[in-house]
Amino acid sequence: MLKSWCLALALALACACSGVHAQEPKGSLVIIGGALRADNAEVWRKIVALAGGRGARIAVLPTAAGTPEREGQLTVDCLKRYGARPFVVPVAPLLPGTDARKVADDPALAEQMSKAGGVFFTGGDQARITSTLRRADGSNTALLDALWRLYRRGGVIAGTSAGAAIMSRTMFYDPPLDVMPVLKNGVVDGKDVAPGLGFVGDGVFIDQHFLVRGRFARMLPAMVAKGYTLGLGIDENTAVVVGPAHEAMVIGYRGALVLDLLGASVDKTQPLLNLSNAHISYLDSGDRLNLLTLAVAPGPDKAPLTDADREHRAPIFSTDIVGNTSVVDLLEKLADSDQQRAVGVAFEGPGSANPERGFEFTFTRVPETREYAANREDAYSIYRIRMDVRPVRIAQPFYSAQ
Repeated sequence: MLKSWCLALALALACACSGVHAQEPKGSLVIIGGALRADNAEVWRKIVALAGGRGARIAVLPTAAGTPEREGQLTVDCLKRYGARPFVVPVAPLLPGTDARKVADDPALAEQMSKAGGVFFTGGDQARITSTLRRADGSNTALLDALWRLYRRGGVIAGTSAGAAIMSRTMFYDPPLDVMPVLKNGVVDGKDVAPGLGFVGDGVFIDQHFLVRGRFARMLPAMVAKGYTLGLGIDENTAVVVGPAHEAMVIGYRGALVLDLLGASVDKTQPLLNLSNAHISYLDSGDRLNLLTLAVAPGPDKAPLTDADREHRAPIFSTDIVGNTSVVDLLEKLADSDQQRAVGVAFEGPGSANPERGFEFTFTRVPETREYAANREDAYSIYRIRMDVRPVRIAQPFYSAQ
């Protein structure tokens, strides 16, 4: 059963990834969840190594930045510290004295960038990247074509925050800052979501700042609306490195969540988001994931949890499953307990629109669930927990218990 499931997913993703860019890229992606610190040597060194090692030429694109001169220089300084020879490509809508659209079609700059060993996109507003690197008619600019040439021949494309969002074919564009409005109302094309640049292929949806901002639930309505079965959400100061064989590895400070909707069903008679038999996994730093088969390999410091390792706990419940890090905290409690399931709810306060509308998330161990822990404290890897989501009503107004 599991073998046929993996084969079906592999075929689906292979077909999806063979769309417009039929030639399989030989390069790698370093997809960073945002807030990359200058002292995160593991991530910076990986970028430099994939670009060719010490002395590698890396093009820095501060296209998304609100202060592109500053962001470009800070990134150049970091890359130099770790041995690269970076240079700034002056293509940014907010860069004084330049026309970003004209720069994006400069053949000399495009040639320079295509010969580099790698590219780094800074954070900011991802809409600035896509609107600059694509022409008004949707066609590629010279710089975007150069990026694809670099990637296909074996270079690395790295991006943090906004630079991570553009990696998938669909990206969050201008959604509400809070998760709950997206969860309750779904997504609108051209407003909440829009086309990204698609370097990771058609089959994977990417989101960033994922754990620290409690964003796992906002990806679900976007995936359902756009037909994605695989979502990858990366936390801050953390990166997922994707190689040409579709092998992904988590490096850096924390981890990433994988949302799998391949076997999930939706009750279309329900007007609000609902899911049955979805799966969620948490990959810790050092873990590997095959994006085609979803085969996982925990980091070398991990060992399987046994029943003897687990503590007895009371029922596990979260009153704010979309709070910062809440979902991972709950999954780790479940992995370290003798309970078979955990429940979390999400709702807004009395001043919001339709405050009585909420959602219940149920997380259940199933036969294919796998859980690992490291020798160091609080480092877990948790694979294939079943996740069911249903709309619920929260009684309003709240009354004092006295």
